[in-house]
Amino acid sequence: MNLGDSVGVLRGVGPKKIQALNKLGVNTIEDLLTFYPFRYNDIAVKNLEEINSQEKVTLKGIVASEPVLVRFGRKKSRLNFKLLINHDVIGVTFFNQPWISKQVTTGQELAVYGKYDALRQSLSGIKIISRKTNDFVGVYRSSKDIKESIIKQLVKQAYDEYNSYIKDVVPESIRIKYRLENRKQMIHDIHFPSTKKEADLARRSAIFDEFFSFEAGLQLLKRDNHKNMGLRIKYNNEKLKEFIKGLPFELTKAQKRVVNEICADMLSPNHMNRLLQGDVGSGKTIIAAIAMYATVTAGFQAVLMAPTEILAQQHAEKLANLFEQYGISVALMTSSSLSRVKVKRELLKHLKNGDIDIVIGTHAVIQDNIEFHNLGLAITDEQHRFGVNQRRILRKKGVNPEILAMTATPIPRTLAITTYGEMDVSIIDELPKGRQPVKTSWVKKKQVKNVFEFVKRQLELGTQAYIISPLVEESELLDLQNAEEVFEKAKEYFGSEKVALLHGKMDANEKEQAMQAFKNKEVSILVSTTVIEVGVDVPNATVMIILDADRFGLAQLHQLRGRVGRGSKESYCILVADPKSEYGKERMKIMTETNDGFLISQKDLELRGPGEVLGKKQSGLPEFKVGDPVVNLNILQVAQEEAHNVVFSPNFETKEENFELIKYLNRQFAQEEIID
Repeated sequence: MNLGDSVGVLRGVGPKKIQALNKLGVNTIEDLLTFYPFRYNDIAVKNLEEINSQEKVTLKGIVASEPVLVRFGRKKSRLNFKLLINHDVIGVTFFNQPWISKQVTTGQELAVYGKYDALRQSLSGIKIISRKTNDFVGVYRSSKDIKESIIKQLVKQAYDEYNSYIKDVVPESIRIKYRLENRKQMIHDIHFPSTKKEADLARRSAIFDEFFSFEAGLQLLKRDNHKNMGLRIKYNNEKLKEFIKGLPFELTKAQKRVVNEICADMLSPNHMNRLLQGDVGSGKTIIAAIAMYATVTAGFQAVLMAPTEILAQQHAEKLANLFEQYGISVALMTSSSLSRVKVKRELLKHLKNGDIDIVIGTHAVIQDNIEFHNLGLAITDEQHRFGVNQRRILRKKGVNPEILAMTATPIPRTLAITTYGEMDVSIIDELPKGRQPVKTSWVKKKQVKNVFEFVKRQLELGTQAYIISPLVEESELLDLQNAEEVFEKAKEYFGSEKVALLHGKMDANEKEQAMQAFKNKEVSILVSTTVIEVGVDVPNATVMIILDADRFGLAQLHQLRGRVGRGSKESYCILVADPKSEYGKERMKIMTETNDGFLISQKDLELRGPGEVLGKKQSGLPEFKVGDPVVNLNILQVAQEEAHNVVFSPNFETKEENFELIKYLNRQFAQEEIID
C-alpha cells in the first residue's frame, strides 16, 4: 500500500466511480486526500437573537405541528411544519425532499439546517441534522456523476486506511518555525475539523505545504540547471565595449546592470537560463543585440524567435542595420521568407556551414530541417506567446545553448515566482531618457466624433495615429466595432489616401505593405487589430485610439498603448468603451491612472486571475488545490525562500529531514517537467 495507489482500491469504487473521480482530477489516494473542501458550513445550533437574515444556520426546537406534504407533479413537493424555539414559533419549509416527512414527528426535538428569513420568521430547510454530525463540515466539489456524500465517504475511508502512510514533506525545522501542523494532522483537520479555528490552521498549513513542495521542485530544476555545464561564451570584451560605445544613445543604469548580469552568465561555466522583464519601450531589444554581438565575437551563432512576422521583420531590419558595419550577417526566417524553395535552400546551407551569424525568425526557425553550425544563444521574445514544446525545440537546435527569454508583459512577482521560479530574473525598471508617459483618457462611444476631431488636429502637426478594433469582420454575435467597418469610416472622415488597414487575416505581403506605408509616412492612420500589439515601433505615431476597449485585458491595453510615446513628442491613448459593469469601469480607470506596467499587470492578475493574464496553455501555471498565489502571496514568498534554502543547502540529498520531500518530488514529477 502507498499513496500512489489508484482510488479503485477503495471499497465500492468501480469503473464508473473511477471515471467520475478522474474527471475531478482524483486518480490516486494522495489526490483524494488532498481533494480539500472549498468551504465549510457551520451547523452548530444558534440562538435566534444572534442570527442575521438570510444566514445559513442550524435551529433546534420542538416540532409543534403535524408535517404537511404537498406534491406538484411527479418530482416537485413542499413540506411544511412548525418548530417551537423557546417562545418563538418558526415555520420550516423543505422543497422537493418528501422523504424528510418521515423524520418529523410532533413533539420531538429536532435540529434543522437551512436559510433563515428574519422578516417572515421562517427557515428554508436544507437538511435535518443528526446528533452524530460535527458542527463544522466541509463542502466538496462534486459532479452529476458522483455525489458529494460519496466523496465524503471515500475521503474518510482513504484517511482511515492510509493515514499511516502520510509523511511530512515540509522539514520539521520549517514547520516549527512557522507553527505548521504535521501533514497527517493537517489532512485530518482540513477534512474533519471540530471548529473553524482548527480548519483555518489546517488550511494555512496546507497552503504552505502545497507552495513549498511546488517551489522545491522549481528550485531543484534551477539547481540542476546551475550544475549543467554552459558553453562558457568567452566573448571579446574590448570589441563589446566598442560596440556599446558606438550605440547612438547611452544605456540606462538598469540596462547596464542587466547587460552585466547576462555577460556574467555567459562567462560562467554554468548554463544560462535567464528571464529578462521590461516594461513597454524599456529597451530590451538593444540588450538582446548586445548579447548576440557578444556571442558572435566568441565564434557562436545566435537566434531570436519572435511571435509574429511583423515583429520578426522589424527586429531583422533593425539588427541588420546595427550590425552591418561590424561584418555580422543577419538572416530573416519566417514562413514567408522560406516559402521559395531556392531561397530556403540557400538560407539553410549558409546557416549550417556558419556563414550566417544571427537568425531572426518566427516559429519557422524550429522546423526540423533547420540546422545551426554552432548555436550559442537562443532568445525568445514575448516568450509567453510560445507554447512549451516550441521553446523546448528551440533549445534543442544547439548543444545546450544559453537561454535568454524576454517579455514586455511585466509579470507581477506572484506570477514570476510560480511561472518562472526556476529561471534567474533580470528586470529593466527604468525607461530611456526622453520617453514621456502617454496621456490616457476614457470616453464613451457617443464621443467618437470628438475623438476623430482630436486626431485630425494631431495629424495637422505632422504626427500619425493608430485606430484599434477587437474584430476583423462584422460579427452577428458581438456588437463590436470591426476593423473593416472602421477602415471604411476612417477613409470617409480623413480621406482614403491617408488610411491603411492591417489585420491578421491578410497575407504577409499585404501586411508588410500596410506597415511600410505607415512607417514611411505615406499614410497617417493605421486601422488595425491587435496584430500590432507587440513590438511595432513607429516613433512618429503619437495617438492610439482603442475601440471597445473594455473587451481587452489590462496588460493587452498597456501593450497597445506602448505603440505610441516612442519618440520625443507628447502622445495620447484614448479608450473608447461603454462598460456596463463596475468591473469594466474599474479597468478603464486603472488605465487612465497609471503608466506603470508592473502595477497594471498586478491589477490585471487580481481582477482576472493568472491563467487569463498569461494564457493558460502557454503559461505553465500550476493548478494549486488550496493556495491562491494572489491572495496568499506572503505565504508563497516565504515558501519559495525556504524551498531555495533547503534545495541549495550542502548535502541536500543526504539529510534525513529531506528524504520525504525528495520522495514526494520524485513521485509528483517523475513523468513530467514541472515547468518549461
